[in-house]
Amino acid sequence: MTETSWREWAGQMATGVALVDPQLRLRWINPALAEWLELGPRSAVGQPLALLLQEPEGQALAARALAQKRSLQWRGGTLHTAAGHETTVDIALQPFEDGLLLEVHALAEPPSASSPLSATLRGFAHEVKNPLAGLRGAAQLLQRRVGSDELQALAGLIIGEADRLDALANRLLHHDGAPRLVPVNIHHLLQRLGELLQAEPAPLQLRHDYDPSVPDLLGDADRLQQVLLNLARNAREAGAATLTLRTRVEHGLRLGERSLRMALRVDVIDDGHGVPAALRDTLFQPLVSGRADGSGLGLALSREIAREHGGELRCASRPGETVFTLYLPLERGHD
Repeated sequence: MTETSWREWAGQMATGVALVDPQLRLRWINPALAEWLELGPRSAVGQPLALLLQEPEGQALAARALAQKRSLQWRGGTLHTAAGHETTVDIALQPFEDGLLLEVHALAEPPSASSPLSATLRGFAHEVKNPLAGLRGAAQLLQRRVGSDELQALAGLIIGEADRLDALANRLLHHDGAPRLVPVNIHHLLQRLGELLQAEPAPLQLRHDYDPSVPDLLGDADRLQQVLLNLARNAREAGAATLTLRTRVEHGLRLGERSLRMALRVDVIDDGHGVPAALRDTLFQPLVSGRADGSGLGLALSREIAREHGGELRCASRPGETVFTLYLPLERGHD
């Protein structure tokens, strides 16, 4: 992926992202970060990193990450806006070409805050609606004309996925990028995942290990479905033959600085080649992929969705067994 195409993708993220040159000047920031800083993306170009990281600790960490060419984390820092507001953030600093890539995660937002989406992403949502309508219409015709129950069910899957994408596009067009939290049954999402995977060529063998006592959670079903699809397709690309889906309830879970009284744990376990050791520390960062043709975007977006829900996505891997664990709160946590 070229830097130009990467910028186009990063421009659509709700997470704040910045590129920093070797002199620790801002080379580019995405619209989400510009919104947080309350300034225009172009006006930030060429400004010193101190515009973003005013605290000496953050500036020193950035200089060290650049000098040592290694990834570092700054936790619990303060982001200062042009209007004088402050937001507590975690910042991941990663070497990128000859400079640094900064990924900014806000730890707290005002209850009424939402992440405005870029005009580019809204334009994409508008353009995708027409082909989606055509796709859905063709699937409806097939569903009416074929006599096989199996083919009708496959056409139904296409219709359902087209509706899901159309709903996502409508949310983008209405400037609402925040997840819409409603009661979600995780086992219904996992069942849907299984149906989608079985419709693909050479489907994975699926195993289920569910805790039937798991209650509904508050979540955005479409976004959570996307996380599960990303994890399952990563398993396929890693050479897995078997995928195990496991659910459990965790009590007293600690996620960074947050403590959850009760959380849902979803384990997606595959028997593929495993995550290369060289990638394990940076696996969830944008542009990191174990495949030559990989974009390195799926896991970064999946973790972003997990964090939007107040949860987390983690990975433990060895050859023959890789476990991606999605944690989601069943009760809102406390510090």
